[in-house]
Amino acid sequence: EARFQSPGGIAVDISGNVFVADTGNNTIRKMTRRGAVSTLAGLAGHPGRSDGSGSAASFMAPLGIAVDRAGNVYVAEFVNNVIRKITPEGAVSTLAGSSGIPGSEDGLGDNAHFRNPWSVAVDMSGNVYVADRNNFTIRKITPAGLVSTFAGLARAQGCADGPGRYARFSDPLSVTLDAAGNVYVADKCSNVVRKITSFGLV
Repeated sequence: EARFQSPGGIAVDISGNVFVADTGNNTIRKMTRRGAVSTLAGLAGHPGRSDGSGSAASFMAPLGIAVDRAGNVYVAEFVNNVIRKITPEGAVSTLAGSSGIPGSEDGLGDNAHFRNPWSVAVDMSGNVYVADRNNFTIRKITPAGLVSTFAGLARAQGCADGPGRYARFSDPLSVTLDAAGNVYVADKCSNVVRKITSFGLV
């Protein structure tokens, strides 16, 4: 009986609940193991940039989504150029980036900037990794909101392996992690899957 509109990302928590970035509705949805669907945050048909609780928060084309061990949900908003955090109770805050302002700067919270972040993944320590698509980089956000460039060089497109800033990506679209902390990247236009060690070697 539930309906979605162009869902763009999906993640599962340790209890088996499924979280969906319902891109076309500008909402984040939750589905229990029994299939009961509810809206965790945002209001269908009301795009925006506001933090807040539940339907008081607003999103604009949320896409990538990940969930940590504590049940916090992280969302990449490729239009607003921010990474949002949602508590299990539905309270939405901006973890990093400045809404509506594209860029490539590292820094804390809204001093950092992204350029169309496409997907996110979270490790066992709560660090969030971002496929920052149009910066051609992989970014890392600590639980405190400190953003650094983990691999690649902003605005330098290519396909080269190497350590950290010497690596090049062409179109990093999707990112995930394994239990050892290695990061895997689907590099779309290069037609390859990249592996980044926990030390940043691509």
